[in-house]
Amino acid sequence: MSNIVAIVGRPNVGKSTLFNRLTESHHAIVDEQAGVTRDRIYGQANWNGIDFSVIDTGGYLDNSDDIFEEEIKKQVKIAIEEADVVLFLVDVSSGVTDMDKAVAAILRRSGKKVLLIVNKVDNHKRQQEIYEFHNLGLSELFPVSSVSGSGTGEVLDALVASFDAAKKEETVEDIPRFAIIGRPNVGKSSLVNALIGEERHIVTPIAGTTRDSIYTRYNKFNHDFYLIDTAGLRKKTKVSENLEFYSVMRSIRAIEHSDVCIQLIDATEGMETQDVNIFNLVKRNKKGAVLLVNKWDLVEKNNYSMKEYTQVIHERIAPFTDVPVIFISALTKQRIHKAIEEAIRVYNNRNRKIPTARLNEVMLAAFDAFKPPVIKGKTVKIKYVTQLPTPTPVFAFFCNLPQYIKDPYMRYLENRLRENFELNGVPIQLVFRQK
Repeated sequence: MSNIVAIVGRPNVGKSTLFNRLTESHHAIVDEQAGVTRDRIYGQANWNGIDFSVIDTGGYLDNSDDIFEEEIKKQVKIAIEEADVVLFLVDVSSGVTDMDKAVAAILRRSGKKVLLIVNKVDNHKRQQEIYEFHNLGLSELFPVSSVSGSGTGEVLDALVASFDAAKKEETVEDIPRFAIIGRPNVGKSSLVNALIGEERHIVTPIAGTTRDSIYTRYNKFNHDFYLIDTAGLRKKTKVSENLEFYSVMRSIRAIEHSDVCIQLIDATEGMETQDVNIFNLVKRNKKGAVLLVNKWDLVEKNNYSMKEYTQVIHERIAPFTDVPVIFISALTKQRIHKAIEEAIRVYNNRNRKIPTARLNEVMLAAFDAFKPPVIKGKTVKIKYVTQLPTPTPVFAFFCNLPQYIKDPYMRYLENRLRENFELNGVPIQLVFRQK
């Protein structure tokens, strides 16, 4: 079991900057605007050969009327419960505040190991101002500057020294990664919460609640994989704030680092242009794809509704239509486990290796049954087919005149591959080489 470290504190004291420095990444969004981090963001860190997980939390605010602040407070409490060690971050430039005292009281009651980190100590004068934080009644002070990295080495030394020796060995498992993607407010976080059985992610009716990509490990019913909840992807013309631009980048990176993308579509709005753009992004990155039509419980239906809706979706995403389409409701949990089963099946399809002998038997027969048209009096002959040793399915066709193979015939060959082999939900690539 790995050690977990939570970074907590009031808004805008530099928690996300410290998180990025400890994890040597830019996973947490950093902005001068207070309250940027809304969910718990997870990352991996290593110090002196010891691996541990780090949680960045939203800023703790008490007695707030803001819907986000109330949710942030709940998230911070969950992070404290999950953590083995808590890094309590305060700001030397503002001194001890009432809010710092409120957080300190919660931490003392938690009984967790707490390291008090005084941030923004970047000159000699501020070094002399750190001692007033002893009034919080916590452990030894650690003056740091998250921006420059000054003092973080001493924090990490104390941190790893406090870990349970039995937890110092951590094995990072190579397990599937499923990204939950889609336009804002289609129910991505609701789906993750429904699957894991807790309010892990903030859910509000306001579009754009999730700003970062959040990794959640799912280990139930003999399944073991990561779910990545992402910020909603919007059209570039609608990305006005720097903050939302960062969120779009996080979503794109989540797609790039995933194996299968589970794309949600709002059943009440239909397959919009931006949904198609997101799907094309998945296809360009050669990721497995599963389409979930969410909020199906809100749609008036007849016996043909699913068939007609699926047909419209296929028309919008053509020519890559060999994709599972499942109609769900994250709110009522209708068919959500079927969605996971399909994602696992697509993951297996994406990693499928087809024996060369069987591939040639099927595809050379398909070539003999329907040959490409004669061009300039020359006939194309395919001699041999093999699957290349790539992370995603790529098939090489060796022929005498590869330049004469046109798109319609490529689609014919791709359709024969999909008919004969389990490649549902997986973009495949055909390459033609000179024999």
